Amino acid sequence: MRRDYFTLELREAGDDPAEQPTVRIEYDGPSDELETRLTPGTDLDLAFRFQTDVEAPDADGVLAVTERLTGEFVLEVNADADAVLGLVDAARAYDTAESESRGCYALEIDIAGGDTYTTEERTLLVYDGDGSLLRNRSLIPSGVEL
Repeated sequence: MRRDYFTLELREAGDDPAEQPTVRIEYDGPSDELETRLTPGTDLDLAFRFQTDVEAPDADGVLAVTERLTGEFVLEVNADADAVLGLVDAARAYDTAESESRGCYALEIDIAGGDTYTTEERTLLVYDGDGSLLRNRSLIPSGVEL
């Protein structure tokens, strides 16, 4: 699937840490192709990899969604690094404000034709352009060892 089939919207909580941040992805390509990769109950993982220098003022990269158990690719979309890192910060604040064990942020994938895949996530791994994990910029739940 081509990246230009996807539109990414990252909604931070703003000033209200009780509002859950959201990763919203809209898909405008052939619906059957993505629907076969997103079956109900599928556990997903998100990762962001910088394509530019980490410290560049206009840094960008790719947000990838994979199937947790197999690591199989689901989709990837171009993303602004500042927006992704802002979402990580907002998800940390939300996790601190909420005492329940639900996700730190929501993931919504809207497929052309009206179907929506929604889940709550606790992890978002951030990598530099060389593929090294940036632990201090990633969202890693306590107790998880990588």
